[in-house]
Amino acid sequence: MKLFLKGNRCDTPKCAIERRDAVPGMHMRRGKLTDYGVHLREKQKVKHYYGVLERQFRTYFAEAERSKGNTGDSLMSLLERRLDNVVHRLGFGHSRAQARQLIRHGHITVNGRPLDIPSYLVKLNDVIRVKNRKKSLHAVQSNLSEHQRQVPDFLSRLDGSIPEGRVSRLPESFDVSIPVQTQLIVELCSK
Repeated sequence: MKLFLKGNRCDTPKCAIERRDAVPGMHMRRGKLTDYGVHLREKQKVKHYYGVLERQFRTYFAEAERSKGNTGDSLMSLLERRLDNVVHRLGFGHSRAQARQLIRHGHITVNGRPLDIPSYLVKLNDVIRVKNRKKSLHAVQSNLSEHQRQVPDFLSRLDGSIPEGRVSRLPESFDVSIPVQTQLIVELCSK
């Protein structure tokens, strides 16, 4: 499945997934995936998509288990609230990796304060703004002009001399940008 980890590179006809008919490596006959394999693949898909390591994922899952409501929906809401994901979804970075780099290099502020932690969980009414520096503005405005990304409903973006976004509501299960079966993840992590 295409996870679009390389930004828009996977939209071109040269994408590696569409070029080959078989998986890479020696072509041995593989059997059917077990139930564990299906569950694990779903969890790994989510981890790779959001750029989260195993320990962070376990922490998010534990927090989602403690919250009220559906554990799978809470988990996906927490992952969607990560600052690197929000910066990417606002269109400031063309991929989550670039959004993470923008944050780590100090180009992004949250509520007027510089913040360099990509795993920061945004809250309701947080304002995510690009720093008023030449390098910061150039990096973000070039991404905004190249890639006109649709901003999800839970965010709002103001395009001006200094681009900024606001969290208008917390993300819900229908705001998740990839098709994922959260029930499989919950079953795997609950063991």
